[in-house]
Amino acid sequence: MTISRVRIKDEQGAKAMGKPIGYYVTLEVPRLKEKDPDLTEEVSKNLADELERMVEIPRDATVLVVGLGNWNVTPDSLGPKVIEKLIVTRHLIQHMPGQFNTKKGIRPVCALAPGVLGITGIETGDIIRGIVEKVKPHMIIAIDALASRSMERISTTIQIADTGVYPGSGVGNKRMGITRETMGVPVIAIGIPTVVDAATMANDTLDMLIGQFTRQATPGSDFYKLLEELDKDEKHKLIREVMRPFVGELVVTPKEIDALIDNAAKTLAGGLNLALHPGIEYHEVSTFLQ
Repeated sequence: MTISRVRIKDEQGAKAMGKPIGYYVTLEVPRLKEKDPDLTEEVSKNLADELERMVEIPRDATVLVVGLGNWNVTPDSLGPKVIEKLIVTRHLIQHMPGQFNTKKGIRPVCALAPGVLGITGIETGDIIRGIVEKVKPHMIIAIDALASRSMERISTTIQIADTGVYPGSGVGNKRMGITRETMGVPVIAIGIPTVVDAATMANDTLDMLIGQFTRQATPGSDFYKLLEELDKDEKHKLIREVMRPFVGELVVTPKEIDALIDNAAKTLAGGLNLALHPGIEYHEVSTFLQ
C-alpha cells in the first residue's frame, strides 16, 4: 500500500496541479481487487487514520454520509452499497442516550442514498441541501464511483479530498457540486475508480507501443526524437476526437465489477465506521460488513 498526501495551498498550486485548493489523499492498493479479509481490514484501518485527520469536528457533531450514484447500474452503485454497511447512530443517540452516546466513542451519524436525476427527477444536490437544512449536520462525507484516466487504477485506488465532489463529471455528465460552498458545511469526498473511457484504453495501449518502440529505437535518431516529443495530453485529446464518431462517450468496466464493488464497499464502510465511531473495534465493525 502506498499513501500519497498533497496539499494545494494557493492559486498558483491549483493551476499547476489542475485541482482546487485543498487536501488530497490517495491510497494505492494494487491488491485491492482481491477478496482478502486481512487486506480489507488493513486498508480500512489506514483509511480510518486518514479520515480522522480530516474530520476536524467535535465527537458529538453530526456527520451526514451520502452515497452518490445509481444503485441500478453496477459500476455506479458504490455509494449506495457503502450506505448499506454503514453504522448509523443519530436516531439511537436521540432515543436511547443511555446505551448510545459520544462518551462511549459513538458519533451521531446519519446516511442517505439520494439516487440520480434520472430516477428522482430532482437534482441530487438539491436533495442533499434540503436534508442539510433540516438535519443540520456539521460535516458531509460523500462516496462516489469515479472514472479513471488509467486502466491500472480501476478498483486499486481510494481517493479522498476535502474539496467536495461534482457527481457525473467523470463521464461527461457534470451535475450540481456537493461542496462547502453549495452545502454550507465542510464536505469530504471519497471515491474509487470503477470505469475507464474507451479513449483512455486506446491511449494506454498506444503508450505501451510507444514505450516498446522507444526501447528499440536508436537514441538520437529522428524516430526516437519523435517518440520522445509526443505530448501525452494532446495525444489523448486526438484519440478521443478520432473515436467519438464511432463509439461516442463509451465507458468500460471489468467483467467482475459486481464482486469488485462489493469488496470496495466493505473496505470503505469499514474505514468510515472506524473513523466516525472511535469507540468501536474492527472486529465489531466487521459484523456490519457481511
